[in-house]
Amino acid sequence: MNYHIPLDFTSDLEELDSLAKAGKCPSQFMWKVAQNLGAKVHQPELSKILPIDKALSNIIGNSSHWALARQLSSQIQTGDVIFCNKEQIGIPVAALCSSSNVRPKIVMFSYKINGLRGYFALKLFKVVEKIDLFLTYTPSETKFLRNYLGLPENRVYQISSQPPIDTSFFTPGQVSYKKTRPLIVSGGWEQRDYQTLAIATQDLDVDVKVSALSPSRKIPTKSFPKVMPDNMSFGFYDWCDLVQLYRDSDLVVLPLFKNNYEAGLTTLFEALACQKPVIVSRSSPEIISTLIDSGIVTGFNPGDSNGLNQAIIKILNQPQIVQQQIERGYELVMRQFNHDSYIQELASILKSSNLSPDSNLSNSHPKMVRNKSIPILAKEMGLNKMQK
Repeated sequence: MNYHIPLDFTSDLEELDSLAKAGKCPSQFMWKVAQNLGAKVHQPELSKILPIDKALSNIIGNSSHWALARQLSSQIQTGDVIFCNKEQIGIPVAALCSSSNVRPKIVMFSYKINGLRGYFALKLFKVVEKIDLFLTYTPSETKFLRNYLGLPENRVYQISSQPPIDTSFFTPGQVSYKKTRPLIVSGGWEQRDYQTLAIATQDLDVDVKVSALSPSRKIPTKSFPKVMPDNMSFGFYDWCDLVQLYRDSDLVVLPLFKNNYEAGLTTLFEALACQKPVIVSRSSPEIISTLIDSGIVTGFNPGDSNGLNQAIIKILNQPQIVQQQIERGYELVMRQFNHDSYIQELASILKSSNLSPDSNLSNSHPKMVRNKSIPILAKEMGLNKMQK
């Protein structure tokens, strides 16, 4: 039995690992998972794309994903385990790597497959017959897969340590300059509502810095304020500068549009790992809302600039609340959402019970608990709602 990890991106993972060891960027967790398993990593090659790959990419993924899946199909054997970290590569792999002659065990992480293209691709390629285990990190995605595909509990596993944060890179540290007024930091591009942040802070005596520009990404225009306030700036920050930006901040704010897949969690946990208080939109009913209700972060309603304004003023003027949130948030990330926890949990899943559809993962691995949600974890860790 061999392990295979097809990636949906191309990168020099060994070089990234060297940079991570030098403290210049966070660890690439897929590389660490591959090292743990002794897995072969496969990456897309643009030169190998055929017309059929381009045609199939109209359904899901892109042409390089289909080309990679097609190449992988000739390299696998029955009983091999293939782990796909996203549905964009997972569905092409399931479609092309399972046949009557060769039947690998396929594990796919499903993030937000509950859209029209996802519905169609799941049915068209008979994914339910070809993927042995679906991984998720939100209750809504878990419920969708079980209800829409009719999957039994042991075919869908809700992993408890996602998204993973490299807590050896995102760490607390000293402020790099002498501030004359508080600094509010925000970041990310997915489902971000920076217009609300701009309105909420334009009349406050604060600086606002946003890490939301990248050479390879374009943020939807609805995310940006129509008129940029004088105290607000957007920029691209490399990894080391991003960590220092967190350290320099007095507060991290995540203004989000309503969504059903917990956008913003990575930025949120990076900030908590740097021991910074966080204000976040109550944008989804599951993990983020639970963090708000548990008193680990401060919440406000999406699009409510006045509510955000009042939350910022309260946090900046009440250091005792800030310290409690910092301690709770830091403990949560260190115990649950760190790279090591994720790698150990994922590797254990991929090694378990030969991944047969009839095996019960939770019974074979007592440390695993299917659909173990944040409310249960918060209770276990003593992260109950703060006393007022």
